Amino acid sequence: MTEPSPGLRRATDRQILLPRSSKAGPLALPPAPPQLSELEAVEAVAGEIASATSATPRHATISCIIPCYNEQDTIADVLKSLLAQTRLPNVIHVIINNTDDDTPEIARSFEGRHTRTVKGEEFVTTVHVHDMGVNPDKKVGALNYGYFLSRGYDYILGVDGDTTLARDTVERLELEMTDDPRIGGLSAIYSIDKSRHKGLMARFLVAGQRAQFAAFNMDNLLRGRNMAVLGGQCSLFSLRALEMVMIRHHQQAPWVRDSEVEDSKLSLQIKDAGFSTKISASAYAYVGPMTNLRALHGQQVKWNFGAIDLFWPGQRGDNKGQPLHPNLRLRWYENISMLFNIASRLGFLLLLVAALSIDAFIFNPIWLIPPAVAMLLNLRLALAMKDKSAVDLLYAALFLPAEMYMWIRMGHFVSAWTQFLAQTDKDNWAAQANAEKGKGSAYVMPLVVLVAVLGGAIYAWSQQSLGVQSAILSLGWPILYLATIAQTVFMLRKLVRRHRGFAV
Repeated sequence: MTEPSPGLRRATDRQILLPRSSKAGPLALPPAPPQLSELEAVEAVAGEIASATSATPRHATISCIIPCYNEQDTIADVLKSLLAQTRLPNVIHVIINNTDDDTPEIARSFEGRHTRTVKGEEFVTTVHVHDMGVNPDKKVGALNYGYFLSRGYDYILGVDGDTTLARDTVERLELEMTDDPRIGGLSAIYSIDKSRHKGLMARFLVAGQRAQFAAFNMDNLLRGRNMAVLGGQCSLFSLRALEMVMIRHHQQAPWVRDSEVEDSKLSLQIKDAGFSTKISASAYAYVGPMTNLRALHGQQVKWNFGAIDLFWPGQRGDNKGQPLHPNLRLRWYENISMLFNIASRLGFLLLLVAALSIDAFIFNPIWLIPPAVAMLLNLRLALAMKDKSAVDLLYAALFLPAEMYMWIRMGHFVSAWTQFLAQTDKDNWAAQANAEKGKGSAYVMPLVVLVAVLGGAIYAWSQQSLGVQSAILSLGWPILYLATIAQTVFMLRKLVRRHRGFAV
């Protein structure tokens, strides 16, 4: 098979980057198949089945694209993991954009032809490195650049510049995709590489992110393996599905720049085009974590804001909210669950301080039930991790680390909703990039808001008479009881549900 030409030209600032060799004419649907009688159709299908069962297995063609932005610390490990696969991609394109570190030099040390023999079968791949320079569309521009390089292949494997793959990930993704042509995109099971990060804060945040990823993956696996987000970290896409998305939505390229979460937007469009979006049952990828609060805040606010923008009703520029989209049901559940978490925790804290201030607090052991259920749920999820460690088990069993991480996530949630409701015109891509470079102080704002709320509530409480204070407590505690009971029931339901052998 002739590889697509790597030569590209840059169009105007508002146009798509196209290969020189391509003639960018209008996309056309394939010709309709000839009409067959029912008997002819049955015979044709029977012939295809017989041919498929008698023929030797055939690999599809896979083009791997790796968008890179300042990945000098990780790109070598990413390429090593790809070149060590039991099934090599047919070609690997490293697409560097807006980078000011040594990523290009490190990536170019892998350029050229590579061969690998697995169980007597020889695989050949070629690594190409493309440095786009300044790219106003950032990661989206790099992904679309890679798409045009990959036309003519059966599948595109998107891998982030900080994501390493398990040894058999590509093979497993290919087998699942070729086994079911209805799948338009297939995501690996994501976890965090825990081996290279030292320091108490880094270990705490890595453990929290591992638990967060595990919960998200398990929720998707147990919902018929329907994946809400085909994450850019490691997903295999059908070229046929991407072309249908472009035709259906009148796009020049699959990924669009008008969403904070380009992967979620594309996932919805693939689903709308009639394909399914799935999570693999057994292919694993390990994502680079955020190891400080500033970087974690930038990433999580961008993800939360993008999700809100997708499911909230109304038209915002080129984006239209899709509140009833099946891929977004889990997003609704996550946001409603987080709202309950904020209300119950903040309510308990305020009522506890208020009761202690007038010597009206009486400890009841029943309040230990919700934390105990939460701890058991976290522990069961940790036990379901494929590469669990003592740190993961301690994080879940000690309860306090998981509770601290929940408060951090609540801050991200409030920041994203505040930004969305205030309709501020903020570039969250740039904010995350600056945060990863150690710039910005937005991550402290949730703490400032919490202190302000507590301070205001305490002052307002102190101005009330004893009768009013008693009335507030007599009303507040029963409301908190009901909310906590509802949360505990939902946690118990998740605690007793079968994991059906899935490991995250």
